[in-house]
Amino acid sequence: MKFPVSKAGALGAAMILALGSVITGCGPKTETLLSATAAPQADQREPVYYWHMWSAEWQPVMEHVVDEFNASQTKYRVIPLQIPYGSADSKFLLSVAGGNPPDVMAQWTQAISTWSQGGILQPLETRMTPAERQYFDHDTYPVIHNNGWYKGHLYGMVMGVDVYACYYRVDDFQKAGLDPDKFPTTLEELTTVGHKLDQFEGGNLTRVGFLPSGLTQYAPSFGGGFYDAATHQVLLNTPQNLKALTYLVDTKNQLGMDRVMRYSSSLKSQNGASWPFIDGSVSISLDGEWRVQQLAKFAPNLKYKVALLPPPAGGKAVASYSNTNFLTIPAGAKHAQGAWEFIKFWAGLNDHNRAAEFNTRFGWLPSSNQMLAAPAYQAYLKKYPQYKAFVTLAASPNLVTIPPTAYQMYLADHISSADDLAERGSLSPAAALTGLEHDVARERARRKELGYDE
Repeated sequence: MKFPVSKAGALGAAMILALGSVITGCGPKTETLLSATAAPQADQREPVYYWHMWSAEWQPVMEHVVDEFNASQTKYRVIPLQIPYGSADSKFLLSVAGGNPPDVMAQWTQAISTWSQGGILQPLETRMTPAERQYFDHDTYPVIHNNGWYKGHLYGMVMGVDVYACYYRVDDFQKAGLDPDKFPTTLEELTTVGHKLDQFEGGNLTRVGFLPSGLTQYAPSFGGGFYDAATHQVLLNTPQNLKALTYLVDTKNQLGMDRVMRYSSSLKSQNGASWPFIDGSVSISLDGEWRVQQLAKFAPNLKYKVALLPPPAGGKAVASYSNTNFLTIPAGAKHAQGAWEFIKFWAGLNDHNRAAEFNTRFGWLPSSNQMLAAPAYQAYLKKYPQYKAFVTLAASPNLVTIPPTAYQMYLADHISSADDLAERGSLSPAAALTGLEHDVARERARRKELGYDE
């Protein structure tokens, strides 16, 4: 006989899974991390312990936010602690299981719904004042106020939003006789332009004009996605998703799958100064807004422009996939109200001008038109005009994110696997999506047998 799993049981199971990775993981020992929650005796303000993963040049940027909050406070003092990214989730889960979690935790893992079902996070919307709720519901962009929810409660405040647009090299367009001020307006036209920019040597690709890849990145422009918010249904093997995946496979087949694989294996890292767009290996690249600052740092003299990904015939314009990161309050947090004060301070629920300054330091997109209009953000756009395309996307209702299901990590992994099987030619697009739908149905049935409600 199988019995339903209680929240406590789910939490316990999550902790057991996490424990092994904590024991074998690298980084500071958990005892060191937990003992770091001892507040300096000289400061009488209530401590708020904050765990995050920002390191290197981004740690001072984050600590600037903490310093600004602390300077504004007579009641609370945030004490930040940097956690190695590779072991952050397991250390966080273990801290909740041990009854000594941080008061606020930055979350990059797309697992808010999973952890919410397990009773690992506290709801946030109940802490909002009426004015804060009004601003959050009606003034923030859809990607901000529609994400972080599970079963009617907000468990994660969206802080950073990644969206994707087309970077293209001005010199490549000009040398090919193309006008860089007239970017293609349909995906079909863009594909044709990409072929004009391809270069070969001895039958091998030496430069790709445009090589679309990634089902999650392209499904939104085909009118596809993975979740129907009205019916709360996961969408996988849909006509729109099939069209998107078929397009990705067809473009690779046009170049030759083997040729594409050889070219891809020859590329350097996709990170920082090694991004192939910088050295000219790629003419047009669909990528995120963070590349703007990377290009300013690693290729300040490169002439490039950014444009929205044009939709295919019958598709959806101003659409993109979006990754989000969150601030959360764990279950068992001892200073939850102080944590909420820090979250809303950073998010700009009461002061969008101040929050705009924080976002520009991170290179983050605005969360509302009010933040966009702030002097700090307007100055940022003047410095980085290529960012305007991403701002347009951030405000769009056509952004697709990972579905808010309790098995969202499983779902994300299997969508990626099905996409990979199709784009490598191992399965047809139809077979890959059929297999994906079958696997997810089997996982849902398994969870139901274990007593989960989804």
